[in-house]
Amino acid sequence: MQSYFEELKIKTSQPFHVCDITDSVRKAVDSSGISEGIATLTSMHTTCALTVNENEERLFSDIENYFLGMAPADAPYKHNDLHLRSNIPPDEPENAHSHLISMMLGNSETVTIHKGSLVLGCYQAILLLETDGPRERKISLQILGAK
Repeated sequence: MQSYFEELKIKTSQPFHVCDITDSVRKAVDSSGISEGIATLTSMHTTCALTVNENEERLFSDIENYFLGMAPADAPYKHNDLHLRSNIPPDEPENAHSHLISMMLGNSETVTIHKGSLVLGCYQAILLLETDGPRERKISLQILGAK
């Protein structure tokens, strides 16, 4: 079994932003030389999620509206009582809603690799969901398999 690791860096541009990172993952699979195996992605952040779904702008708007409806930014979260927390950096945001949304979605995905390509359905894409941006995000990508 062969192993390949890459850290993807993704710049987001909005507080809530859905980014299609499928092409970046495909390039890494090509670089790995692995033809049969799996690609496992993990967000290295607690306010950023990963999922496989459709890359469609109107759906992205629905996703944002749905999750911000479930966890609105202006709700009275204890995590946002920054004055009651210790060792808080001066630029700490009030972002409890971002943590909650990311927990609902999850921070990792695994995609099968077959014949050197990601196995995704017709409308499927690998999506990074920024819930506390804009920021630069890091995704660890581990590819395991045979050449």
